[in-house]
Amino acid sequence: MLTLIHQLTPTQIEQLHQMYRPEWWCKDRTLADVHTMLGNTDLLFGLWDEAAQRLAAFARVLTDGVYRAIVFDVIVAADYRGQGLSRSLIEHITSHPQLAQVECIQLFCTPEMQPFYEKYGFGQAEQQLMVRSRG
Repeated sequence: MLTLIHQLTPTQIEQLHQMYRPEWWCKDRTLADVHTMLGNTDLLFGLWDEAAQRLAAFARVLTDGVYRAIVFDVIVAADYRGQGLSRSLIEHITSHPQLAQVECIQLFCTPEMQPFYEKYGFGQAEQQLMVRSRG
């Protein structure tokens, strides 16, 4: 059975870092940067497998609590995929008391993931997104 957690222990942070390493979008993250990132994140959502002592899935949210929230890093460990854990994370996020009344919850995803997120009320934004990346 998996348990929803909102804080990560040092061991769980190391497990999250290991989950990031094989993925194209986060493979270059260092453990030190992951610690800093987590310390500056408003809400954490982890699914913890107590029997295996493993972090099975994770997502995080930045929010002002009123107008905007943005979901980042929805990730499921490779050997836990296909069990509905992304669905569970998104349901926990969208029903969380600090997010339930937020005007707009945003996220970034690849085109092939759009149908998944559309099931939970997400749609393509009509505004042009502008980004500034370092490097």
